Amino acid sequence: MMKPNILNIRLIASLIIAHALVFFSFHDKTIFWYIFTGSVLVLIAFAMFQGDVDDEASFIQYIFLGVLNGLLLYFVFWLGFQAIQVLHLPFENAIKKLYRWYAPHVFWQYIALVLVAAPGEELFWRGFIQKTLLKHLSPIRSILSTSLLYASVHIYSGSFLLVFAAFFSGFVWGFLYFWKKSMPLVIVSHIIFDIMIFIFLPFK
Repeated sequence: MMKPNILNIRLIASLIIAHALVFFSFHDKTIFWYIFTGSVLVLIAFAMFQGDVDDEASFIQYIFLGVLNGLLLYFVFWLGFQAIQVLHLPFENAIKKLYRWYAPHVFWQYIALVLVAAPGEELFWRGFIQKTLLKHLSPIRSILSTSLLYASVHIYSGSFLLVFAAFFSGFVWGFLYFWKKSMPLVIVSHIIFDIMIFIFLPFK
């Protein structure tokens, strides 16, 4: 059981802040990237004030494993998309809407995706939330709980697919962070995944 203390109060407050910020980000699709980028910057600042992040992997290791994991994660999502098409599941239009509403479309948004969104989400959700939960819960419970919390802020998108994708990818990054204790590694993985799914080989 988690005992009430200042750290847990910060945890609860951070989750409330995250939900509020992401809610406003998804509230108006026409200015999504403006609000979302600012929101992630706030979460980065909050996470960085809570303590140091883990970095136990060498440069070569976190680049190699990060790129490999990002590509493998993309491949799993690609297989899922192929299954949707082959089985004629009613999700293809929903995926197209997600790209139309929330994918980056101009140059600065792609820069924000790589330099702000991907690193910021990992610093906050894995570097702060998961690391905090790990002090009170078993590793698997902390990873699952963080994945659920990460997925929960995506409900404001109105897309079940995005919520599920956030949970699945969050679990993978959470396990990777626990395994290798390297924030740069999971950030590289997240960046590679985003680049593949939004720039090089989007599902559309």
